[in-house]
Amino acid sequence: MAVTLVAVPASASSSLIAGTDVLRTWNLVVLGDLNSSSEVEGRTFVGGNLNGNSSNYNIRTIPASPTGTPGLTVVGDVNGGHKNLNNGSGAIVGGNVNSGFNLNGSPQTVLVGGTISNTNVNSNTVNAGLANSDPGFTQNLTQQKSLIETSMGNLSYAMSTQSANSDLSINGNRGTFNARPDADGVAVFNIDASDLDKIGEIQFNLNGADTAIVNVSGSTINLNDNFLGGTNNLGEHVIWNFPDAENLSLSTAWGGSVLAPEAHAMTSNYIQGSAVFGSMDQNGEMHVGTYNGGYYPPEDPGNSTSSGGSSSSGGGTPVPEPGMLTLFGAALAGLFFWRRRRTASAA
Repeated sequence: MAVTLVAVPASASSSLIAGTDVLRTWNLVVLGDLNSSSEVEGRTFVGGNLNGNSSNYNIRTIPASPTGTPGLTVVGDVNGGHKNLNNGSGAIVGGNVNSGFNLNGSPQTVLVGGTISNTNVNSNTVNAGLANSDPGFTQNLTQQKSLIETSMGNLSYAMSTQSANSDLSINGNRGTFNARPDADGVAVFNIDASDLDKIGEIQFNLNGADTAIVNVSGSTINLNDNFLGGTNNLGEHVIWNFPDAENLSLSTAWGGSVLAPEAHAMTSNYIQGSAVFGSMDQNGEMHVGTYNGGYYPPEDPGNSTSSGGSSSSGGGTPVPEPGMLTLFGAALAGLFFWRRRRTASAA
């Protein structure tokens, strides 16, 4: 398989994505390593390495990203079996592509920090070695990863501190979530993992809620309930938040977006919605639609309500452009050094 490296500029997006905009942008976010033998219908972000047998990405035709986000972003290496990129989705990889890509659909652009193997370029554009030729390429990826990690932890915590305004009622094997949205269209449930263990069926009544947040406490999570009426559209409006989860196991089709940034997840069935995990063994599909509600944490600056307007950070807080975070850190370091020198002189 011949690989032609085409010298084109590294066109990584100049926008950093954070907060609930992460859920709107990516179908699947794994902060560490992803080991996959399955598929993702929408976009995927992997903060570590992408491993495993052959897997598929961006298999559904979805609207173009306003920030130019490709179908697959991997900060580390891509290993194992061939990875299939579909519908002209493209990819950005910080490390090496050892597995090889099958580039299906419209002409794609693949940007690689290291080397790429086992890939037929054909009419596509493949640019490798960018970590050496363009320092900003690696900087952009590491800044985006760091921002996602921080903002997902903050988002999960902020959600977990909100007071409940809606209740779960349990009748035999069935749990009914009756949303009672506030004036901003936000419904909040606060339950324990043991509550999910008590039931086998879920009836979810949004009752007009723009966003329903289900905070579930507990370190070990088993998602094995059946959704009455199916899972359609729940991912766009329901966020299951697991702020304490260390291990999450999913065996039934799950309706709603899932936020578990500290958890290692093992899935054997599909999730319909967005999902964020610390690391993941994926043997079940990720389905769109991704989260599409108007929720932003109420404590974010610039937002007077819990469903306030968007910004470049997705949480109401402007985010410095790539490169500016480094300058900001350098400025803080300089201020610290100046203060130490001043203290020493005064002594």
